[in-house]
Amino acid sequence: MSQQLLTTTKLLDLDFVRSHFPALAHNWTFFDNAGGSQILQPVVERMTEFLYDSNVQLGASYDVSQVASERVAQGTAAIAQLINAPDPDTVILGSSTSALFRILAHCLGQTLQPGDEIIVTNCAHAANVTPWMELQQQGITVRIWPVDPNSLELRLEDLEPLMTSRTRLVAVTHTSNVLGTINPIRTIADRVHAHGALICVDGVAYAPHRLGNVQALDVDFYAFSLYKVYGPHLAMLYGKRQHLLDLPGYNHFFIDQTAIPYKFQPGGASYELSYGLTAIPQYFQALAQHHWGEDVTMTPVEQIQQAFDLIQHHEETLSDRLLIFLRSKSNVRIIGCSDADASKRVPTISFTVDGVNSDTIPPQIDRHKIGIRYGHFYALRLIQALGLMPQNGVVRVSMVHYNTVEECDRLIALLDALF
Repeated sequence: MSQQLLTTTKLLDLDFVRSHFPALAHNWTFFDNAGGSQILQPVVERMTEFLYDSNVQLGASYDVSQVASERVAQGTAAIAQLINAPDPDTVILGSSTSALFRILAHCLGQTLQPGDEIIVTNCAHAANVTPWMELQQQGITVRIWPVDPNSLELRLEDLEPLMTSRTRLVAVTHTSNVLGTINPIRTIADRVHAHGALICVDGVAYAPHRLGNVQALDVDFYAFSLYKVYGPHLAMLYGKRQHLLDLPGYNHFFIDQTAIPYKFQPGGASYELSYGLTAIPQYFQALAQHHWGEDVTMTPVEQIQQAFDLIQHHEETLSDRLLIFLRSKSNVRIIGCSDADASKRVPTISFTVDGVNSDTIPPQIDRHKIGIRYGHFYALRLIQALGLMPQNGVVRVSMVHYNTVEECDRLIALLDALF
């Protein structure tokens, strides 16, 4: 690094932050951000610019097509910068994380033999479980790495007995979209690699809150949804270059198998949405520069890390506010870590109320123009393991950095009146 990153003691300038999100001016409080965040105004502006000025097919010789091709390439490069990927070619764009993991499982599955083994967790979104489970149809053995029933954490000592000489892949979530718990991905990756296996990480619930530095994490595959990271409805999948070159493609048979990422993108990704992605890392850089000033000695990734340091500090305050309230209620069970420590969790907080069906709570909040949610959130195996389906899953409050303490206090006052 060109210099030591600053340890944040600054308060996040919420006026500056919220000025980038026009939807926040409509008097709604959005606490369902884990399902999809609000979009940055510059993202929409770039999408509009593409459609008005360069809405043609890529790859032709005429000038407008050349501009369109360059803009789409800039979008992929922006996401590579956001995750500190070594090369834009290692970033695949697609319609959703679920779709991208299905493509990956289809392609990787063709390289596996009957008797090979894959490990999945019981706390993950189905996107990083179901495609791997379906490989059982071709003789692949799938083992389950369960969360500890008391701590609701994934323990490394429970992974070790599951791994054998036939283990080919471990599929794990960086952060549970129900529990909010941050898993130690680099430590897990080191353990997995020591056994000669690959690691595939679902970063969907982590990426809005922290920098997912794929090189520092040493992950083989990493995916998340960009519409949950203040962008348009796209997702990204990173893969180490050699893995992507070695895997069979998903595109037409005549596509060059060295043409990454295109060999995994039938039809390509949405052009205007791809160009809109260029505004996302620029927003994080602007956030850092607004608070600390521009430092030409810092790399873009270091500036993005500065922004996430600010975000982490603010989000810990939000988590603490809500968790203190929930802990004060003897009839409330927090599902996951009850500590707001930002090194342990993100501000995605789930809970249940004794004797109350979870589906009855959000409708009573809706009328106050606050959006929260209930359900299993596609982490059905976890909710079933915890015995929570009879009360329709959990109530989830998922906050991000543009939320305010005042919004949190409004929600707390309404929940306090309910239980």
